[in-house]
Amino acid sequence: MSEAIVASQAPGTDPASVPGASGARLFWRRLRTQRAALVAAAVVALLVLLALAAPLLTAIEGQDPTTYHPSLIDSARGGVPVGSFGGVGGDHWLGVEPQTGRDLFARLVYGARVSLGVALGATVVQVLVGVVVGVAAALGNRWIDQLLSRITDIFVAMPLMIMSLALLAIVPSSFPRPLLVALVIGLIAWGNTAKIVRAQTLTLKGLDYVSAARLSGWNTWHIARRELLPGLAAPVITYAALLVPMNISAEAALSFLGVGVKPPTPSWGQMLTAANVWYQAAPQYLLLPAGALLVTVLALTVLGDGVRTALDPRAASRLRVGTGRKREAKADASTKKAKAEAGAKKAAAEAGDKRSAPDASAKKAAPDASAKKEAKA
Repeated sequence: MSEAIVASQAPGTDPASVPGASGARLFWRRLRTQRAALVAAAVVALLVLLALAAPLLTAIEGQDPTTYHPSLIDSARGGVPVGSFGGVGGDHWLGVEPQTGRDLFARLVYGARVSLGVALGATVVQVLVGVVVGVAAALGNRWIDQLLSRITDIFVAMPLMIMSLALLAIVPSSFPRPLLVALVIGLIAWGNTAKIVRAQTLTLKGLDYVSAARLSGWNTWHIARRELLPGLAAPVITYAALLVPMNISAEAALSFLGVGVKPPTPSWGQMLTAANVWYQAAPQYLLLPAGALLVTVLALTVLGDGVRTALDPRAASRLRVGTGRKREAKADASTKKAKAEAGAKKAAAEAGDKRSAPDASAKKAAPDASAKKEAKA
């Protein structure tokens, strides 16, 4: 009984060994052990909440993202906001925009809706197209696999920024711009997702339960839906979590180049475009969207790494954040100390054996000598 308790409390015990635990519970249990991932998840949840509650927050402030306030601009100084810190006050929580006087807080939270919405929409398109193409290539015959693989290679080699610039420049302005940006990013950058899905599907095809399903007479679609897609969930979710920050950066870059979301719709990339000449006169106009982008991309990247580690606990985390490194250093130091002590004890024992060997031989020789003397007598 005591041995079972000690085994259950061993540090290397994996929750996956508990037969009654479900996959979702194991995932959350592993994710909760990663403090950096939990902090990143809280930051992402806060950003999403701010984006969803943008109309309510701006109504509380009493502002909106499109109204001009010329009285808050000092035209004699070239359009710099009146007051300290860019016009920060009770009416404008983060100040106002240079030259126009539009409220920065309202534009920032509404810009979060556009940037996060475009990134999530592009990620959904990438995952859907990548999963369909990857599974079809892996389950098809040799010719279908070769054709889809070569098409995937073309899209992987295609430069995202150049193709997006070309496509966004020729589409009529009447088309909803955020939706267009999400579609363009998603339909160009799905190649890596398809490659990952194809490789994982080829691995799953060789497993026994898939072969048994094929021998039982199931068709290809039934096997893909019932046997392969559940096995693809973990790698696809992991890669999708890492795609979101990449798509946020792509949307910001396109808006910075002037082909993304069009004014007066706010976005973080568009705010950076307008702020590139005001970094000295009104630095908060540049720092606010840049800081929001930095925090969002960093939080999503850390969260994606945490999801990857929680779904595959055998893989070591690529981001050592927080006190984990200190704990690992202490564990390594204690291990080395224990090895050194064991080596010292072993050396001392060997030295003691060598010393005791002559004494034993001397003691053995003494009775032999006395016996010889008695025999002579």
